[in-house]
Amino acid sequence: MTPRLGWWMRRAGMYVLLSAIALVFVGPFLILLSAALKPSGQAVFSFPPDIIPRPPVLTWAKEAWTAIPFPRYLLNSTFLVVVMVPAYILVSALCAYPLALMNFRGRSVIFFAILATMFMPGEVMLLPRFLVVSQIGMADSYLGVILPGLLSAFGIFLLRQTFAGVPREVVDAARTDGCHELRIFWHVMLPAARPTLAILGVFGFISVWNSFIWPMVVLKDSALYPIALGIAYLAGITGTDVRSLAAGTVISIVPVVVFFMIMQRHVLEGMSGAVKG
Repeated sequence: MTPRLGWWMRRAGMYVLLSAIALVFVGPFLILLSAALKPSGQAVFSFPPDIIPRPPVLTWAKEAWTAIPFPRYLLNSTFLVVVMVPAYILVSALCAYPLALMNFRGRSVIFFAILATMFMPGEVMLLPRFLVVSQIGMADSYLGVILPGLLSAFGIFLLRQTFAGVPREVVDAARTDGCHELRIFWHVMLPAARPTLAILGVFGFISVWNSFIWPMVVLKDSALYPIALGIAYLAGITGTDVRSLAAGTVISIVPVVVFFMIMQRHVLEGMSGAVKG
């Protein structure tokens, strides 16, 4: 075997492997999209899989849109994202800054205590959070959904590591020039952490948009449901109507895909910086 032939075979094998991995991840979404577009006369589940709708129809999307107050649920999720994601990033940054750049007693203990919460299942905190929210009168309200979601051990950890990677000379120079800590935080650290903030923004958007368990626990009024709870409500209404449920799910996924495409460049920059660091 010539070296050139071996190079082509290795390259072809790599593309085959990557295509297989991509198919594993993209395949379920293609099946979902196919089910949302198939006419009633075409089977949703068949073997071998029949992916191509013949012809594609939008009937099920219209049915899902009207079966539940879909625009209301989309608006609810949009409101939660607009409020929670910036607040979540700001709170994480404010917590991460002193842990990275200020010297005070117990800093390491606090940091490791925050890290310890990352290894706890989220379901463990459902009951304590619900009891606290109920006692302060925030159950069945947006505040009850928003406030417990503003603290994130992952966000604090990620930003703390980013802030700690900023050269200390830059911070010392700013302090020498008379900048107070809040000004250093706002004008020095946040611009330096912009790629990390973009990553947190994407993760926060996806987390809030897909939030299901906590809103289900704290909300009783269906008019306040986010889109994930709305899809579950649609499943209860449509029953075995897989096509309408698939169409509603596809509609709910579109904003996430659009947001990720907009933020993709910033996310890649952040990952590139993390690899170089």
